Amino acid sequence: MIASLNGTVLTKRPEGVIVDVNGVGYQLSVPLCSLPDIPEPGETVFIHTYTHVREDALQLFGFLNEQDREVFMSLIGISGIGPKLGLAILSGMPADRFVETVQNEDVTMLTTIPGLGKKTASRLILELKGKLPSLDPEEASSSRTSQEEIDAISALVNLGYKKQFSEKAVETAVRNGAGSIEDIIMEALKNLSEGK
Repeated sequence: MIASLNGTVLTKRPEGVIVDVNGVGYQLSVPLCSLPDIPEPGETVFIHTYTHVREDALQLFGFLNEQDREVFMSLIGISGIGPKLGLAILSGMPADRFVETVQNEDVTMLTTIPGLGKKTASRLILELKGKLPSLDPEEASSSRTSQEEIDAISALVNLGYKKQFSEKAVETAVRNGAGSIEDIIMEALKNLSEGK
């Protein structure tokens, strides 16, 4: 089984990512919500993988961290949840938010994921509660990001800044007391220009 890949991103599209490892291109299906965090073509990436083997196909699924892969593997371990639906679930909600939603038994939040009805959402909670990887404190706090912070990060990404730098700048802005979205964006832009 291929457990991870370390190579150069060749293409990055919603339908998948191709990573070149020593001249061999591996096509990976990745959750849509992690696509912005994958480096641009030409840059190096380390990606955790899950290899799904069927009689007629061999598919690779890619995740930027081990927790995302663990959540995916927990999902596809449930009867009736295949890799396609597992990927759709993690495309509709980041893994840390999904873990928190299952822990909180929030059926309504789960049904906001396209293709996930109330019955399946309830079954997911029943089967996964207590079995998912636990959130570490840092991830737990990041999953409680306010709507203002989320909107500010989105605005910065739309301005052309990388998501990881935008998140750090917004976090610093909030820590420095910025409250409204306008203040957060202005302070974050200042942080980005100063390289903080």
